[in-house]
Amino acid sequence: MSESYTANDLLNAIAAASKTLSERKDEINRLNVFPVPDGDTGTNMSLTLETVVENLAKLPIGAEAVEIRKAITTGALMGARGNSGVITSQILRGLCEGSVGHELDAVGIDAAFSSAVEVAFQAVRKPVEGTILTVLRDSAAAAKRARKKKLSTDEALSSVVEEAYASVQRTPDLLPVLKENGVVDAGGFGLAIFFDAFAAALTGREGPLGDELAFARSAAPKVEIEQINDWEGSAYRYCTEFLVHSEDVEVDAAKAFLPTMGDCDLMVGMHPNFKVHVHSNRPDEVLGWFLDRGAQVSEVHIHNMQLQSAARSDALAAEQAVERKPLGFVAVAAGEGNAKILESLGVDVVVSGGQTMNPSTKDLLDAIGAVNAESVIVLPNNKNIVMAAQSACDLADIPCAVVPTRSVPEAFAALFGFDEDASLEENVESMTEAYAEVRTGEVTCAIKDSKDAHDNPIKKGDVIGIADGSIEAVGSSVEDVVLSLLTAMGAAEADTLTILAGEDLSDEAFDELVERIEVAFDELEVDAHRGGQPLYPVVMSVE
Repeated sequence: MSESYTANDLLNAIAAASKTLSERKDEINRLNVFPVPDGDTGTNMSLTLETVVENLAKLPIGAEAVEIRKAITTGALMGARGNSGVITSQILRGLCEGSVGHELDAVGIDAAFSSAVEVAFQAVRKPVEGTILTVLRDSAAAAKRARKKKLSTDEALSSVVEEAYASVQRTPDLLPVLKENGVVDAGGFGLAIFFDAFAAALTGREGPLGDELAFARSAAPKVEIEQINDWEGSAYRYCTEFLVHSEDVEVDAAKAFLPTMGDCDLMVGMHPNFKVHVHSNRPDEVLGWFLDRGAQVSEVHIHNMQLQSAARSDALAAEQAVERKPLGFVAVAAGEGNAKILESLGVDVVVSGGQTMNPSTKDLLDAIGAVNAESVIVLPNNKNIVMAAQSACDLADIPCAVVPTRSVPEAFAALFGFDEDASLEENVESMTEAYAEVRTGEVTCAIKDSKDAHDNPIKKGDVIGIADGSIEAVGSSVEDVVLSLLTAMGAAEADTLTILAGEDLSDEAFDELVERIEVAFDELEVDAHRGGQPLYPVVMSVE
């Protein structure tokens, strides 16, 4: 391992990348609108990686590198689903084998990717250009260039990720069926996402990574044997895959037999464990061949690809039939409670972010693209996000505009000003007017010594109350600061208070705070919710 990154950093980056792949599997699956083996590419790749993470979670703390590599390769082989999952397992095997004896630097990355190309291409009898293998080969070429240029570890990883995405964009030029259907290769896209998420988790954070493996350690992983539907695109009906356990099965004979039973055949692994995948009309005869030779089989999956194709076609048709609404909304918010409230008020996509995590222009642009509407209004809910929101609107393919809200409560008020019969421009004007009278207050803790708006001293750790960007209250308790801040915000003359509890404020403390407010401002109507925002135990507004 390198001096910069520990084994635990790498394991958590793998787990984080697996989680990202799982979250985006439907996006990858959507690309399977053309005849290729295994339609649920995103699902298959994500399940393969999830098994790897489960295997890693079983390792003792401080496991040696050889144990880690074995856990990855064994987990990938045993958990491989579909053609894409099997190939992914071989990519991981190659990366592990190539990393032996190397640090995590440009030289080590080059060695790992060179090995991955060799192992993965050996596993596929007839490699096809414009697929996951092409993306892997191009990524390996980027790793080699990074080694020759003597780039740093982070720069080398960045180069690999950039080339992986670039290679994905080139896949339609290499595989005609992709260009005909206006898509990129699903497996290649999934691999690029995995590389990207791994590199981001490893290099993009300050301080130690979070323990992404904790969820897997908390419960025993479950292995399921299931029969599901899969995809068209083969001359055969059933995608058949299973594990073979044998010390003496003749690998060459098996590899010669499988093509006689169908297409898209793969057999990977080594004695005593192999993964077999083939599309065939007679899965019973495929299984029988191995059983007749004394092998044991397990984890048998028989997928009916024709049924899967019909179901997907129906689903896509139904989705396309959904009428686009005239105007949709994207909003930025931190906290599950805040997101749910925004959604209940008509927001189509909530982008996670806020004070400490500002989403990028790309994040907002992707969110705009996910809205099924002819035009979109973006509610940034933070002054530091307004410019990114405007940039996203400028780049969007549909008419978009920003209502420059600076807080979630302002967004609530703005949404109440929405008129479904009005135009985009008219709604921007009316929604901006709707939140103009709202005063927002935020309560948090000072992270350094400072002064408030009236030149009074603030010590690190003090509870501070901020009204529309101005520090107006300082104290030792959240409750006292909230009450002082409400006075400064003119709550005595206001009609309504909306108050959102942060993730660190208990239900009991929140209830007590609301009671104190109702006593102190007996004519104020209090609308209290669990917002769930981090770092800010209370966010509120009066109007």
